[in-house]
Amino acid sequence: MSNEDLDFTDARMLRSKAEEQLKERKTESNNPAVEFEVKKLLHELQVHQIELEMQNEELQQAYETAETALKKYTMLYDFAPTGYFTLDHDGRICELNFSAAEMLKERRFSLINSNFKLFISEDSKSVFNQFFKNVYTSNTRESCELTLGYDSNFLCTVYIEGVVTGDNKECLLSALDISAFKK
Repeated sequence: MSNEDLDFTDARMLRSKAEEQLKERKTESNNPAVEFEVKKLLHELQVHQIELEMQNEELQQAYETAETALKKYTMLYDFAPTGYFTLDHDGRICELNFSAAEMLKERRFSLINSNFKLFISEDSKSVFNQFFKNVYTSNTRESCELTLGYDSNFLCTVYIEGVVTGDNKECLLSALDISAFKK
């Protein structure tokens, strides 16, 4: 039976043929030099397998450490009492935490890609524009006080601090509701 006549999709037939070929090779390989090479190769494979198992164990530990850190920092960011925003250079909201969404009285995920400037009251727009310009030109931490609101609906008064960071030049902004202090 030639290889053309074999059905390589039949697992039992394929195994049977492979075992036959292995028996033929074993009878041919009773040479001590071949046996030494086989043992050497087997030893190398076993050592490599143990190395891989050790690397896998180390990767599992690193994964667990990363998962723990992710949970910790997610909790720290998402549930912080201060509002956190990440704005792009045009003022669009890239990310925000739950406190920030609460300040804007909107659902968190509906605010992504909205322009933060839309939530600044008319009387605070010039203050924010100057603040935002300074953050990007000075590359230092800047701060100001703003009134958030839209369509003549007052939301709250906030103290904000911002800094530009990273290669993509995003503005990290923290906002603290100071409405109660202003009364």
